[in-house]
Amino acid sequence: MAPLQQISAELARFPVKPMARGELRSAAVLVPLFLRDGEPWVLFTRRTEQLKNHGGEISFPGGAAEEQDVDFWQTALRETEEEMGILAADVDPLGQLDDFYSVYGFRVKVCVGSYIDPYPYLVDENEIAEVIELPLERLRDPLIYHQEDWQHKGRMFPVDFYQLDGHNIWGMTAAILKQLLVRLEPISSLQSSPAGD
Repeated sequence: MAPLQQISAELARFPVKPMARGELRSAAVLVPLFLRDGEPWVLFTRRTEQLKNHGGEISFPGGAAEEQDVDFWQTALRETEEEMGILAADVDPLGQLDDFYSVYGFRVKVCVGSYIDPYPYLVDENEIAEVIELPLERLRDPLIYHQEDWQHKGRMFPVDFYQLDGHNIWGMTAAILKQLLVRLEPISSLQSSPAGD
C-alpha cells in the first residue's frame, strides 16, 4: 500500500472524538502532508508577530469558520489557500483527528490532507513569516519532545513541546502533532522493522 493510502487507512481506524461546541467558536486546521523521496513530510507555518492570536507561533494552516463555509473541511481548505496558496482542489483528504480546544475560545476541527510536492506556494506574508517543512519520522525522536504543566484559568494543563532544527512547536499544534504521530505509529513500526523493508 502506498504511504498516503496507509496514512488514510490508519486514521480511519480511530473514531473521531467530537467536542461539544457550547460557547466556543468554530475553527478548523489542515495538517498538510506530502511525500518527498517516498517519505511523508508535514507542512507548518510560523505566524507573523503582529497577528492577534498565536502571533509568532508555529501552527498548521487554518482559522475561524466563516458564514459561507459549508463545513469544517471548507474552512480548513479555504484558510490553507488564503495563507499558503495551496488550492483546495489540489488537496486530497486523508482523514481527521479529534477536536481540540484552543485557549482563545475555539473548538478546532482537525483535517488531514495531502498535496503534491513540490508545490508553488503563494504565501500571504501578512500572516505567514516562515514556511517550515519537516519529515514526519524525525518528529518521532523522543529527544526533541517534552511536556510541561501550565496554569490556565485556575487549572493545570499539560502542554506539549517539540524542538527541532531551531523550531519550537508547542501548544495545540504540538498536541495535534502528537496525536497524529501516535495514530500513525503502526506505519512507522512497519517501515523501521526488517520485515517492512
